[in-house]
Amino acid sequence: MASPPATLDRRTLLAGLGATALLPTLSANRAFAWQTRLLTAEAGSLVLRPGGADARPWSIAGPPLKFAQQDTPGFEFRSNLPVAAVLSWRGIDGVPAIEPLLAQRPLAAGGAANFELLLRHAGTFFCDLALLGDGHAKPSRGLPLIVQESKPVSVDRDEVLLIEEWRVLPDGTAIAPGVEPKDAVPVHTLNGRTSFEISVRTNERVRLRFISACQRSVIATKIENYEVRTMAIDGQPSEPFQARNGALVLAPGGRADVFIDVTMPAGTSTPILLHDGKEARPIGKLVVSSEPPIRPAPLPPAPPLPSNGLPERIELKGATRVDLALGGPQGDWVTPASFAASTAPAFRAKRGRTVVLALANRAATATVFHLHGHHFRLLDKLDDGWKPFWLDTLAVEPGQTHRIAFLAEHAGRYLIESAATDWAAPRLVRWYAVE
Repeated sequence: MASPPATLDRRTLLAGLGATALLPTLSANRAFAWQTRLLTAEAGSLVLRPGGADARPWSIAGPPLKFAQQDTPGFEFRSNLPVAAVLSWRGIDGVPAIEPLLAQRPLAAGGAANFELLLRHAGTFFCDLALLGDGHAKPSRGLPLIVQESKPVSVDRDEVLLIEEWRVLPDGTAIAPGVEPKDAVPVHTLNGRTSFEISVRTNERVRLRFISACQRSVIATKIENYEVRTMAIDGQPSEPFQARNGALVLAPGGRADVFIDVTMPAGTSTPILLHDGKEARPIGKLVVSSEPPIRPAPLPPAPPLPSNGLPERIELKGATRVDLALGGPQGDWVTPASFAASTAPAFRAKRGRTVVLALANRAATATVFHLHGHHFRLLDKLDDGWKPFWLDTLAVEPGQTHRIAFLAEHAGRYLIESAATDWAAPRLVRWYAVE
């Protein structure tokens, strides 16, 4: 299986993507599954430059979103923002009732909406306010959603690492995407901090759930001197593989679950590096504590994560085939603010049938494609096989065409998104139907 190469320039990052304390008990989560959880869009607090102003990003306030597989939690979403707001969920398959702009309409200030999430798959997911965020007065933040496997997973710790990117002005304020950055500089945060430290113990196994809530940039994260074993991509289990040189490539919205076994002696500090295609910089570090080793020796290699039941094979013969141009003239792509659910879909598919999309990037810069409602396989060049992992997000280089395939399992109407890897570029949307 391909993994990110060692040379981390911008082209390598983008090209590489296409190839690429224990949690609460399940019973405790299920005991609270009936409760309606309140999520509120409101101004948050975040200082992005020492001594600078509070950026006051628009955030989602609410309880930690940790559930068990097959839970169906209920939510009430309220907006206290001065602009229209809608929640967009990353990686949740087959729940058309939560689809933004199609089933969930944008809320005005003081508005509220109720919905349920059917969490049929375990994995790492998140939601955010970014779909309608272009050009607003403030940028927005994401909120992780963790769904635990129904079977035990052999880890001692489970850590969520939410990576967000900002364009920060000299006074410390930040601008939203869709706006020309001018004299703003890029800043990345890890779990809302510009410097983040994780304390670990010798011979401990740690699950790190990397989430890229970056708005436009493809990034790579790297943990030197550790064997970083990739276990899941975009919320779906993969064939385990070692990330080359400890590096993971993530498109905006992409996720990767990795296991690391701490073999370093007490006192060792290892940086977590982020590369944005221009330079590498530390955004956090792992520090081995002085506590005694958690066990005499490291654990044996972990088995694959339990399958979520996605099909092992996809029948490509007789598939519904659609050419979908990205970038260039907008054509049928529109900004989310201009979207109308009455427009014709990009394609329709019969439930139970395979869909093959040919994604051709006509733009002068890499473009990120995101599919709502289903996960897909990245096909080999000759359509004679696919990469051994599932994705819901893919970066396509300028002038390149990638083919993806998915089984249209879930009836409903779902969004598709496209955005160039340029801070000022607009986010664009269309939709598709499974009938």
